[in-house]
Amino acid sequence: MSDELAVQQVIAHYVRAHDRRDGAAMGALYTPQARVTIFYNNAGELEPLGELVGRDAIANGVVNLMKPHPPRGWSHNATDGLLVEIDGDRATVDAQFMVFNIVGAEKPDTGWPRGVSGAQGTITPIESGYYRQSLVRVDGAWLIEALRIIHNLPFAF
Repeated sequence: MSDELAVQQVIAHYVRAHDRRDGAAMGALYTPQARVTIFYNNAGELEPLGELVGRDAIANGVVNLMKPHPPRGWSHNATDGLLVEIDGDRATVDAQFMVFNIVGAEKPDTGWPRGVSGAQGTITPIESGYYRQSLVRVDGAWLIEALRIIHNLPFAF
């Protein structure tokens, strides 16, 4: 596998761990001392929203800081426009992202109404922005050592 494809797969594994709220899978993508810094891009001014330092804190954050999915709910974290640069054992990825909240409709006890067909439920975009990852190759595997998440929408806590 080429280095570029291997680096791209790190972000693919990242978004899947994010969507599943899988702390163990997320933590395995990072170096032990990794750092995740989260910002809101307020008209070009980056406002810090939070930071997680260390693989364990990052894994814990995925499980305990992210909103759980509702019944029949899921999220899909879609990335696009990946810019990958590799220099020896270091790499950077700059990717656009959009997160969609997906909630399946509950099937009525009497079945779907006559004439209804296709997927039932809602898909709503809830987040967008950029992921800027710095990766390092460790024992042949690419790991994230820093991730900057830059949101296009403000957050209320």
